[in-house]
Amino acid sequence: MAESRTPLPPGTLWPAARERARRALARGALRPVETESLTRADGGVGFQLRVVSSLGRKDEDLRRREGVSPPAANPFLPYDPDLYVADVSDTHVCLLNKFNVIEHHLLVVTRAFEHQESLLDDRDFAALAACLAQGPGLGFYNGGETAGASQPHKHLQVVPLPLADAGPAVPVEAVFAPGEPGRIRRVPRLPFRHAWVRLDASALDAPAQSTSLLQGLYRRLLEEAGISVRRIDGQERQGAPYNLLVAREWMLLVPRSRERFETVSVNALGFAGSLFLRNRDELRRVEQCGPMAVLRSVGVAT
Repeated sequence: MAESRTPLPPGTLWPAARERARRALARGALRPVETESLTRADGGVGFQLRVVSSLGRKDEDLRRREGVSPPAANPFLPYDPDLYVADVSDTHVCLLNKFNVIEHHLLVVTRAFEHQESLLDDRDFAALAACLAQGPGLGFYNGGETAGASQPHKHLQVVPLPLADAGPAVPVEAVFAPGEPGRIRRVPRLPFRHAWVRLDASALDAPAQSTSLLQGLYRRLLEEAGISVRRIDGQERQGAPYNLLVAREWMLLVPRSRERFETVSVNALGFAGSLFLRNRDELRRVEQCGPMAVLRSVGVAT
């Protein structure tokens, strides 16, 4: 465990992530899942289909990544010090994703246990804003197992951008239209229930000031998307599973009806335009149906 809990100094997160990844790979603490990336256009989006190419540790690592192996103790209490990247705040710590598909994939984890189905609060958004202010990145949250969450301990996630070599940094941005910041809207080309809002381009430049803005918009997105709020043991919990994506200039919230399309597991990155496929059979099925139909099948009908 690191002792310092001072806020992230500007420009330090991604260099720290790269250096920690180098050490963790050398020590065997980081177990990347190697993939080949293909681009398939559908519904105006250039989807990135990441297909497993690694042979050596594929079966073992995929079982662990998808929670198929026997249940183990909470991997975040305590976390593996070899995966530690930085202290984000007094309430959150940043770790490398052990079984990463995207290089330098980060987990922003609560220090004390909180349930993954608890609503995101100001501390969560403060931590996320601090990470996104460090440089090009996409934040996301899998609200519950049906939305792709593999651990019940609350954690947000951040991946570096761009997700694709060509086109928008986040593929789904290709179907977004200009809009007034703060106005909750629907994106006509997305064939599933969702709520979307554009942010002011400078909203995340001052994380301390952006926290209340992000949390307020998040609450409005939940309401617009039809996600109710429950109280369990005095805590606010989500009334249904959902995915949340947060970029510098927009937020997208998508309710979920199921976790998989056939055998293909879908988390928030699927709605960003990036799907993870375990084998060529899954690739064939996705190409037959189309990536957008995959998202429609795991979302909620409009």
